[in-house]
Amino acid sequence: MDEIELPPVDQMPDPKNWVNTYADYLYLFAIKRISDEDQARDLVQETFLAALQSMHKFEGKSSERTWLTAILKNKIYDVYRAKSSGLKTEEIKNPIGEEPDFFQENGHWKKEHAPKQFGLDDFDSLAHKELNHILQQCMQKLPAMWLSVFTMKHMDDETTDFVCAELRLSQANFWVIIHRAKLNLRACLQKNWM
Repeated sequence: MDEIELPPVDQMPDPKNWVNTYADYLYLFAIKRISDEDQARDLVQETFLAALQSMHKFEGKSSERTWLTAILKNKIYDVYRAKSSGLKTEEIKNPIGEEPDFFQENGHWKKEHAPKQFGLDDFDSLAHKELNHILQQCMQKLPAMWLSVFTMKHMDDETTDFVCAELRLSQANFWVIIHRAKLNLRACLQKNWM
């Protein structure tokens, strides 16, 4: 049997301090991606358990926090896959209705559909927090598949190929979902932020 090479003792994970050191951070990471508080707490607990079970695989190439976050991210993606399995392409419809034609023949925005200014030219931390809160509420109104795709692509910076492979989507379906999610988020933000 091959001997497992462990990182130096000073780089070994220290599970005794995980809850005090990382629980709040991991919970906030999860709740931004999963709207259910109980499920977010469960995912953090599952992350700690999985980390305990795989401590021997920790190579010390990243920080403990980065390692735990990667485990949590995989747990979140499992939730996305579970929510998206069973959804067929035909079931992914635009909740607002049919998309209007946003552009003129020359490719410019039609006046009635042009994006409005959000008024965030000067940084105001209170306005930024309020906008972030409204964005989170708008995201939770998206269908599960749209939320999963949008979060993986734009919050976790995953590649299109990775998202398609993880959620078993075609590239064409991915781009339709991203487009519709962005349109819905824009409409929601303009309605609730302006």
